[in-house]
This record gives sequence, structure tokens and C-alpha cells, in this order.
Amino acid sequence: MKRTGPTNPYLRGLIIDLEIAARKQDAPVWKRVAEMLSKPTRKRVEVNVGKINKLVEDGSTVVVPGKVLGSGTITKKVTVAAWRFTPAARTKIEAAGGRAISIYELLRENPKGSGVVIVV
Repeated sequence: MKRTGPTNPYLRGLIIDLEIAARKQDAPVWKRVAEMLSKPTRKRVEVNVGKINKLVEDGSTVVVPGKVLGSGTITKKVTVAAWRFTPAARTKIEAAGGRAISIYELLRENPKGSGVVIVV
């Protein structure tokens, strides 16, 4: 069977934009995020906010190439970019003083990908 990749047109567009940014800006972080988003849905990353809280420092920028779930607590003020957020995860991140944004928004704000941490 031939592997077709994601069928969601918005996700396909995001993957293409990430690969273009990786080449133009010489930013390997975007190349890696594009590779991880290209995986089948069942192999895509799901991260709880508690894990983000445990792994990163206050004021960090994090990208999750998948979905952020609302299990656990978050106390640090971080910027989290992801393909999807559950409503509980978005609420907890914003209540802690952080930002929950899309990967597109982070790509526009930081095209070079400097200081971005990938959490899987």
C-alpha cells in the first residue's frame, strides 16, 4: 500500500510552508517539525501540559508537532505552539500567563526558529 501522508489540506499546507522556511532560513527545527507532522495520525505526538511544565523553563517557546492535552498543571509562563489544543489545555496555558498559538503564528513570529524547543 502506498503511503499518502496527511489528507487535511491545512496540515499539508503547513508542512509545505515549514519545509520552505527550513530551506530559506536554514532552520533545521522547522524541517524536523514538518517531518513529525507528516506521520500518520496514530503516530502523531500528544503531550500533556504537565509534561511541558516539567521539561521547560519559564519564558520558553515550545512547539508540539501534534496535540496538546489538558492533563496535569502548568505554572510557568511559556509560549506553546501546536497543531491542535484541547480546550482544557488552552485554558490552563493561558491561566498560567502563557500563550497557546498555532505553528503558523510561531513561524511568522520566529522564521529562523531560534530558541524554539520541540517537545514530544
